Amino acid sequence: MKKTLIIILTVLATNTFGQTNFQKYFDSLGLTGSTTIYDYKNKRWIFTDNQDAETATLPASTFKIPNSLLALEFKAVQDENEILEWDGEQKLHLGNVVNSWNKDTDLKNAFKNSAIWFYVEVAKRIGRQRYQKTLSQCEYGNDNFSEQGADFWNYGEFAITPQNQIEFLIKLYDNNLPFSKQTIEKVKDIMISEKTDNYLYRDKTGWTRKNGIDIGWWVGYVETKDNVYFFATRLLKEVGDNNPNFLKGRKEITKQILSEIAGL
Repeated sequence: MKKTLIIILTVLATNTFGQTNFQKYFDSLGLTGSTTIYDYKNKRWIFTDNQDAETATLPASTFKIPNSLLALEFKAVQDENEILEWDGEQKLHLGNVVNSWNKDTDLKNAFKNSAIWFYVEVAKRIGRQRYQKTLSQCEYGNDNFSEQGADFWNYGEFAITPQNQIEFLIKLYDNNLPFSKQTIEKVKDIMISEKTDNYLYRDKTGWTRKNGIDIGWWVGYVETKDNVYFFATRLLKEVGDNNPNFLKGRKEITKQILSEIAGL
């Protein structure tokens, strides 16, 4: 009871920036969703929508972060440079041709290009029991592995909340996960997407569908000279809604909010 009360008080005390301040960024692009941020230095949670931050959905390709950790730790691939052969069949994602998937690839490029077929093969090598045990140790997701297909992070009932995404990323940053330091450092390197003299982004996007709803994610963290900001943005729309801002909006909205919070 005491722990629960502390968490509630912390959220109420630190939720300085509310939905009123940041909803304009979603509205300007005609998008629905939320952004959750954790200010590491000041131990402060920032929500655009508290309720949505605690609502779980499929993680889609953001799961490639823990998946890469498992792949390296359990030697599903020898290292981030081991090449798996493409089977020669044209690869599609949600009905769209993805040319970058139609070739032999290694872990670091499969992560960059979000090549699902590579990670499906990795999942078969890892085995469901290892996933269940390790993800439970990481406190990642809802522990529902009822989906029979290997790609349980894109289909089925496995799900994670935006806040849980960030809790996992904080553990990754702190090297506080059940993986070797070498494995963690390799995945952190793979996650780098943008680097300047002032900041460094480590992140992953994701996109899947369930029950006629598109689910779009961008999760990760940005390291500045004096702080770290963890973020999880999730957008939702009906499949029939062809909003051109849906995919690019994941990053655009997040960066606009980070600009207000951190001056990035």
